[in-house]
Amino acid sequence: MVLRIYEHDPSLCQKEVDLLRFAAAAVPVPEVIHAAPHGLEAPPFVLMRCVEGINFRGLKRNGDPEAIAQAAYSAGQTLASIHNFTFAKPGWLGPGPRVTAPLMEGANPVPRFIDSCLNSPNLNLRMDAELKEALHTLIWSWASPLEQLDAVPCLVHGDFGKRNLLVRRVEEKWAVSAVLDWEFAVSGCGLADLGHLLRYERASRRCFEPYFSKGYVDAGGNLSKDWRSKARFLDLAALCESLTHEQLPDSATIELLELVRATIENREPNLL
Repeated sequence: MVLRIYEHDPSLCQKEVDLLRFAAAAVPVPEVIHAAPHGLEAPPFVLMRCVEGINFRGLKRNGDPEAIAQAAYSAGQTLASIHNFTFAKPGWLGPGPRVTAPLMEGANPVPRFIDSCLNSPNLNLRMDAELKEALHTLIWSWASPLEQLDAVPCLVHGDFGKRNLLVRRVEEKWAVSAVLDWEFAVSGCGLADLGHLLRYERASRRCFEPYFSKGYVDAGGNLSKDWRSKARFLDLAALCESLTHEQLPDSATIELLELVRATIENREPNLL
């Protein structure tokens, strides 16, 4: 079994428990054995059944291209199943799960959110004026296409990455055995999950593609011709938000800035 304790935000316990039960019919998730969202003698916690498997990072280290391709295809199918859950409007998710407050009030939420990050003192210590201006100009040039993406809001995992995907070999093929850590889930545009997952993807050192997107489409996911560009632009919001954090290692700052530059310059990130 696995014990998960919620020390920073107690409300996340009930939210995650409800999401796990909500998605369990279509998505591989850990089974909730017992939950104490209001805590006992300790902070809120969930006791879950341990799921067999290794995370995608571990599989990648093994270096088996066929295994990685199979797991990436399964990850695409799994994400399509997550995005198949829809909501009446975009916004933050609370217990239920139900949509609570909007992600950001008003029109053009993505460009305005990025602009708010660009005004952060912490970000200004890390990003030069030239890069800030280039980012501001680019994201506003995409304001109209990005605003249309929330027309049919769906369940967005919010941290759909290698460490939160458990995979294992099932009937001679590698497949996703569980999707972990749902506390960042929101109602919004599913491309945000794709942008997060493919953040480090490079043609010269492929990991997920083209297997992931094929699995996503084969399972019913809808991808437009320019889906990759839109996904990268949506991911800029997450990159900028990270640059506003009080505590951020220098290595992480360098990496985040390179990801921002690569998106602006429409190239692959130059990372080890």
